[in-house]
Amino acid sequence: MFRFLRRRIYTSLIPLFVVLLGVFFLARLTGDPTSLYLPESATAAQREAFRATNGFDQPVLTQLMDYFKGVVQLDFGQSLRTGEDAAAMALRAFPATLQLAFATMFLAILGAVIIGCWAAYRPNSLADRISSLLSMTAASIPDFWFAIMGVYVFAILFGWLPTSGVDSGMLSWVLPIATLLIRPLGVLTQVVRGAMVSALSAPYVRLARSKGAGDLRVVTHHALRNAAAPALTVAGDLMVGLVNGAVVVEAIFGWPGIGKLMIDAILQRDFAVLQAAVLLTAVSIFILNIVIDACYALLDARVRDKVKV
Repeated sequence: MFRFLRRRIYTSLIPLFVVLLGVFFLARLTGDPTSLYLPESATAAQREAFRATNGFDQPVLTQLMDYFKGVVQLDFGQSLRTGEDAAAMALRAFPATLQLAFATMFLAILGAVIIGCWAAYRPNSLADRISSLLSMTAASIPDFWFAIMGVYVFAILFGWLPTSGVDSGMLSWVLPIATLLIRPLGVLTQVVRGAMVSALSAPYVRLARSKGAGDLRVVTHHALRNAAAPALTVAGDLMVGLVNGAVVVEAIFGWPGIGKLMIDAILQRDFAVLQAAVLLTAVSIFILNIVIDACYALLDARVRDKVKV
């Protein structure tokens, strides 16, 4: 297992380097921050002084080398907008994104297991067809459309929920979680249903029934355990997508997470904050992938055997 984890870490270094390189150049394509942070009346000397202070007067290759030196030392510089340490700003915003992502995934897994097992227990029944239709519809709805409609219906039309922010306590969580939840719930329900249909028709399940095992025990102790491996793989991919794709949802609902921080940094050409936020997100995604692969290896003996080889 340790050999497997070490190999996964090494293979993650190349894409991490590509991400760091990409964010450096893409950030600079947004334009010169000088024109954004200095007034139009600023003189040429003031503009040159601003560029020199922030290192924008250096050749791109020099800026790139300084950037990688800072990454190695975990020093991303200061925010152009606030003057705060960029890494500290990213670390402060990241827990809000993780809370949103983990709460969403917990509810998605719980709902998918309940609905998927229920549908698989009576395949091709009316309940199975209805749940399949609803889950496929949920998996097809774009997050941003559901977010906009949710704000219009539940916040503006009925006034039940806040439009944005986190000042309303638990009510502030409802729309962001519902928006992020709908697609993972639909996808996972289909996966759990398909895996459970196969598991419930397996010989070991028929053997358990012949020994007098009840329906609940057959589903929870026999079939569900073997159906967990494919569901875990999909859940891991969806979890990575939640961490990486919460940018739009956080921007719409004003959620103070890493996604909103990225959007603000892009709009304000705050290179240091954007670079720190992207690196933190990329590292967290690589760690999640490694954890998911390790869990999959623990659940599936065939994967463990490949790891040992």
